[in-house]
Amino acid sequence: MPYTETADVRLYYEVFGSEHDPVLVLVSGGGAQLLSWDEEFIRLLTAGGLRVVRFDNRDTGLSQLFGGDDEVDGGYDLIDLAEDVLRVLDELGVDSAHVAGHSMGGMMAQVLAIEHPERVRSLGLLSTIPGQSRRYVLHGERPELAEPPVRVTREQAVAFAAAAVQAGGPGRYDPQVEWHVRAAGEAYDRGYHPAGFSRQWAALRRAPERLEALGRVRVPTLVFHGRDDDVLHWASAVDIAEAIPDSELQVHPDMGHLIPHELWPDLAAALLRTAARGEEQRGAR
Repeated sequence: MPYTETADVRLYYEVFGSEHDPVLVLVSGGGAQLLSWDEEFIRLLTAGGLRVVRFDNRDTGLSQLFGGDDEVDGGYDLIDLAEDVLRVLDELGVDSAHVAGHSMGGMMAQVLAIEHPERVRSLGLLSTIPGQSRRYVLHGERPELAEPPVRVTREQAVAFAAAAVQAGGPGRYDPQVEWHVRAAGEAYDRGYHPAGFSRQWAALRRAPERLEALGRVRVPTLVFHGRDDDVLHWASAVDIAEAIPDSELQVHPDMGHLIPHELWPDLAAALLRTAARGEEQRGAR
């Protein structure tokens, strides 16, 4: 199985598409494994001419853990999480790439573009925020994440996933209950590490504000958010798009924090369009 070989962090990753195509790294959100990027969605991107990389963030899935079942702080920060993307790129011998991240993954992508601009060709910032303003954060302080998590059975994990996607009631988009149930079971079997999300959360709590620094980002950027996101407010998307000069903003009605399957073609098309602009910009230098 493909792992990074750096001495400090061991990360599991997967690669799709032609080695001759530009690389797009997909970065998962907090607690989510690389499975959050479905292979059907990835095929839309590879068909459009991108080589796609997905990986398990530290403390998830098959990647390295930074504590035991009761440890809720791994001692790392958001910059460490962001630089894990570079560890994967270095393992592949890739000097720069397009980077798209969802939620926490979008925060990692922001930090990467701010701190290592030479490694980023374009950005996809999906359902994410540029800081910890109360204007953005709708889920509260989450004090339970400062305590050792209660472990659940596989059956409970699957039931929780089904209940979560059904909670919103009928809407424009199919909640894809069967898909989420299957994905939750696969993730549980692959690597059930509930304290890992707590450790990632501790890193996010220490994260610096980024909105002003995003004004220095000069790569094409897609900002994609749900108008009905009850986790992170869509006002954050507007602020990010206003901060980054070369941005395309999409705010989708009836979309929550997760990206509906019906919007996968739209998202893929927008990421391909943004990557193409990044390649044009790079060729003009």
